[in-house]
Amino acid sequence: MRVVLLGTAAGGGLPRWHCACVRCAAAREGKLPARGPECAAVTGNSRDWWLLNTSPDIRAQLTAAPALWPRPRHAPVRGVLLTDAEADHVAGLAVLRETAGLKTYATPPVLTALTPARVALHRHAPWEWADSLAEGGFVLAGGLVVTAHPLAGEPPAYVPARPSDDRWVTAYRIEDLATGGVLVYAPRVSAWTPALDDLIETADCVVLDGTHFDTNEVARAGRHLPVSGVVGSLAALARHPHARRIYTHLADTNPLLDPASAACARVAEAGVEVLPDGAEFVL
Repeated sequence: MRVVLLGTAAGGGLPRWHCACVRCAAAREGKLPARGPECAAVTGNSRDWWLLNTSPDIRAQLTAAPALWPRPRHAPVRGVLLTDAEADHVAGLAVLRETAGLKTYATPPVLTALTPARVALHRHAPWEWADSLAEGGFVLAGGLVVTAHPLAGEPPAYVPARPSDDRWVTAYRIEDLATGGVLVYAPRVSAWTPALDDLIETADCVVLDGTHFDTNEVARAGRHLPVSGVVGSLAALARHPHARRIYTHLADTNPLLDPASAACARVAEAGVEVLPDGAEFVL
């Protein structure tokens, strides 16, 4: 299984267009690496690629990834696996609208929230939409077996009435049938649970929510589990030294965006990685 991290920043990327904070300014000046909004791509055969979320910058992100360039009579992107319905994870669907036959997996509440978008997209090209929580999981073209695992989380702000449902946010476990390699992709985690421990225990690599380094960064940090602290994700990941561990979805408030920061040194010492956009690895 090949994995490409197309984007590794939180909503708006780095720099955010309207922000003049220290890190956004440094990114504009080339002092910090710029990052696009979080999303990734996976394949089991280097021909059929599946997107994990679709950011508003998906066109530029795909253009920057030669492995996903179209060939004569072959468009490598076969579909999308959505972890939630947040705008920065679904906005890129509109960019893909001219390609017929794409298949998008999401949970029932996410599919319902996207009903207006699904109707609009169908007028461009017919797609297939599927329940990611189907019993037994599902098999993707290219030899990948996927199961979706609900995580605690809130619906996005644009959803009317914001109904409560424990399936708004999911993690994906993706296994390569040929190699046995397992990826767990969980870019949004609000609380650590025993179920998440069990899931990561089966993985060779986990790409995990690293939005905030600590709870003091923003008023609504509770939407994302912080990296540091007694109950932070770094302490929890220490229980899984067998797996390659990578942070993604980094907010502009996060000191992990600066490779020279003490936070980066602390995370690296713990054996957890912060990779740049475009990083590729094989499981």
